[in-house]
Amino acid sequence: MPTYIVLLGPPGAGKGTQAKMLVEKFGLPHISSGDIFRENLKNGTELGKVAQTYMTKGELVPDDVTIAMIHQRFARPDCTPGAILDGFPRTPAQADALEMMLRDFGGHVNIVPFVTAPVDVLIERLTGRWTCKANGHIFHEKFNPPQKAGICDQDGSELYQRDDDKSETVTRRIEVYFQQTMPLVEYYKEHNLLFEIDGDKPIEEVSAQLMGALQK
Repeated sequence: MPTYIVLLGPPGAGKGTQAKMLVEKFGLPHISSGDIFRENLKNGTELGKVAQTYMTKGELVPDDVTIAMIHQRFARPDCTPGAILDGFPRTPAQADALEMMLRDFGGHVNIVPFVTAPVDVLIERLTGRWTCKANGHIFHEKFNPPQKAGICDQDGSELYQRDDDKSETVTRRIEVYFQQTMPLVEYYKEHNLLFEIDGDKPIEEVSAQLMGALQK
């Protein structure tokens, strides 16, 4: 039976790092809803064209269109053993739709790790990030500072702070995430699938917590 993992976590919790670890450990594809949208739009698929009509008007893409894109992605051979979902579902209604869809593949959501950390920690992690202009290498003024302030160690280009890593934006992103996600967290709690992971620990300890949850 395939294994499906829904990975939840606010910006700055380290969810992306843990997703990479899961991919390496289990060989499951890491499927981001954002990547699926971009691929369909870039390739001009029928679903991509439908999604574009809503996005052009500034409207949310309907759940059935998003689910259809994910269904197509899950039908590819690399998803035969299952997948790690990131960015979908976002609401209890989408979670219900996902469960119905997964029946087509003989599976269901097995576990929902929720990687989180105190808000002040999330803000510190995100607002300290600096990105290199040439190749996007990421540094952190506290946790991974460049050898020379403002200069990328790898290619010597200038470092800059992205707009979405600035303090006001970061605080808002975190607030919005929790507002939107808490109903989904409660949904998966009620279904006994949620496993909270303390992301305010060294990466290795977070990974150990996550592996322990999956082995259960």
